[in-house]
Amino acid sequence: MSAKNPKRSGNPALRAVADDLRAAGGSATVTWRDWVAGARLRTLPLAIAPVAAGAGIANMLHEFSLTLSLLALAVALLLQIGVNYANDYSDGIRGTDAFRVGPARLTGSGRVDPKRVLALALVFFGLAAVAGLAAVIISGRWWFLAVGVVAIVAAWFYTGGKRPYGYAGLGELVVFVFFGIVATVGTVWLQTEVANQEMWFAGAGVGFFAVAVLVVNNLRDIPTDRAAGKRTLAVRIGEKWTRVLYVACVVLPFGVPLMFGWAYSGMLLVWFVLAAVIPAIIITLTARTARELILVLQLTSFAALGYGVLLGIAFGF
Repeated sequence: MSAKNPKRSGNPALRAVADDLRAAGGSATVTWRDWVAGARLRTLPLAIAPVAAGAGIANMLHEFSLTLSLLALAVALLLQIGVNYANDYSDGIRGTDAFRVGPARLTGSGRVDPKRVLALALVFFGLAAVAGLAAVIISGRWWFLAVGVVAIVAAWFYTGGKRPYGYAGLGELVVFVFFGIVATVGTVWLQTEVANQEMWFAGAGVGFFAVAVLVVNNLRDIPTDRAAGKRTLAVRIGEKWTRVLYVACVVLPFGVPLMFGWAYSGMLLVWFVLAAVIPAIIITLTARTARELILVLQLTSFAALGYGVLLGIAFGF
């Protein structure tokens, strides 16, 4: 497959390859592995963690529904994948990926028609909407439709539209709200009308981990984002304070097991997440290369997943 408008692709080297192939009568093809890579599967733990925590709290309240929990998980995963493809499309056509260091994106590489990437993003958004509608019908909580619409709009305008908030340093705030509070509390409220303080603190803890992933990703990309005119929070506050912010985001979640440890013995399990967090902190504070920060990304995603799952177990069992 080849892009219809290769001059708008992001990676100059791959764009040149695509041009050469077309001139020779060939095409710059992509495989199913490239499409899977475009889904950025390493980010999916951030979708699983808040649902796991919320499901555990719902079980604590004796209101757990496997069907509704699975539908909430489907919505979270499908939205995350949709966001990833939408970001690929928006960053690619905007030219931001022209400065990218690392694996080439689908749109930015010039190998794929941007419209195909956009179409795939819309498909996943649509599937998320279907799963969400099913959850609303089963639960009878119709006000969740408004939440779903806002979530999809927020997903699109992260890098899409004329003034994406991800380019203005607001990505961390929105990630905290939607991948932390909304996803966790939403999973609980999808199953019960009861509100407790546990779900808010759990949502905040998971949200901080989600923010940490974005922070370290943007720390790695400070030079290229600055060159592309992408004013992320990391670009605005600089490398030193971005490292400090990362440490704060992975330490603050442990206030939850510290606060509720006396009431829930299972909170001891949550502390095991430090096995991934401590190395990630050390590497973040001493890293000099992008490769080191990629390892931090992996450790933080793993820590986020472990935190959400173990927090759900601690509350629910």
